[in-house]
Order: sequence, then structure tokens, then C-alpha cells
Amino acid sequence: MLHVDNTPGAPEPNLPPLLIEAVRYAEDRHWEVAPGAWLLDGDGDGPARCSCGEERCALPGAHPVGDDWRGRASAGPGVVRKWWTENPSASILLPTGRTFDVLDVPEVAGCLALARMERMGLQLGPVVAVPAAPGRSGRRLHFLVLPGVVGKLPDMLRQIGWSPDRLDLVARGEGDWVVAPPSRVGGYASAQWARPPSALNRWLPDALELVSPLAYACGREAGAPRSAQRPAAAVR
Repeated sequence: MLHVDNTPGAPEPNLPPLLIEAVRYAEDRHWEVAPGAWLLDGDGDGPARCSCGEERCALPGAHPVGDDWRGRASAGPGVVRKWWTENPSASILLPTGRTFDVLDVPEVAGCLALARMERMGLQLGPVVAVPAAPGRSGRRLHFLVLPGVVGKLPDMLRQIGWSPDRLDLVARGEGDWVVAPPSRVGGYASAQWARPPSALNRWLPDALELVSPLAYACGREAGAPRSAQRPAAAVR
């Protein structure tokens, strides 16, 4: 016999996973979400194809649909439920630059920094692990932080002695997006939470708290030397 969970707020049985998660992001976290492209499984052993129809799509299953996607993004659970009821395969896109920005780093460096920050007891927000896009190597970790970091990141890095162009550390803000779990990306892999949203990380950290350990880990993995400049205290 099918057991139905009657707990208030419990997900309805047999709903598509992407619908459940998209509604949860809007309802529990008040994050704006938008439906994105999705993957179409290839025939036989052929690779999955992006729903956009581009044969060489750079971000299969991981990009917006239509130029107006930012204006359509919504945190209304009813609207979100309608979208994924109509298309339960659509990837879940979270616009950056609104409720949060993202610090985007290679997975290995991100894991090193994450372990160090946990030992330091730093406040951390959710972290997404995203599979590598076609033609690129390595997964990425996306650290969610308070918005407003994009324009400040180069100066933040210089003040702690790093040259921005030597580090694979990217800030994503207004006009950009991240793909949220459990969306499929690129092939048969899915975006996953390295640190899932919870009551303990509802309040996002300031990027300033995370930049130093992330920069150190990225520089260490890349073998990038610190820039020769005055100590941070002397930098204007």
C-alpha cells in the first residue's frame, strides 16, 4: 500500500524531482528561479542533446530559454509549480545578483578551501557542485554569498596580495545565473549540493570572509605566485 505523508508542507507523492526542488527553493528560501534548457537523451549510445537545438551548445541543459528569462524569474511557489508541471524536465536556474552572488572556483581548490573554512568556524552558505561543461575539464564549486561582490572582487584580491588574472576565481552577479540541483548538466551528470541549504546557513556570508581562503586554495592548485606589492594594510 502506498504511504502518503500527510505532514503539512510534505511534497506530494510521485511528483517530478525538479518540480519538488524548484518549488522548495521558492517557498523555503524565497529564491527566484527560472526554467532553463534541458537535455534530450540521444538514440542508443549517442550523447544527450540540448533542447535548444544547437548542435554545439556550449552549456547543454544549463542555460536560459529566451532573452526575457531574468524578467520572468519568480519566487512565487504557484508560478514555479505551474512552470515545472508544464515542463518537468526543465533545468532549474537561479539568477545571481539578486538574493545572492556566487564565487565560482575549481572543485579541487574549492574543497580544500571548504575544509579549511570549516576548521576555522567561518559562516558558510550553501555550496553547489556543478559538472564540467563539454570541452572543459573539472567540476566547479559555487559558493553562495551576499550580493554585490562582482565589482569588488579584483580589489579584494589585490589587497590580500593576489593578482586577479592569475587565479581561477570568478564572481557571478547581476545578469548571470547558476544551475541548481538536481538539474542535469552537459551529459548524464547532475548539479549537486556540496553543502545543501539548511536552517543553519539561511544567512549568507559576506564574500570578504571567504575570498582569502578561496584565493589561497586557487593559487596553490594553480601554482600562481602572489603579486609583489605592499602588505594589505598599506594598500590604498
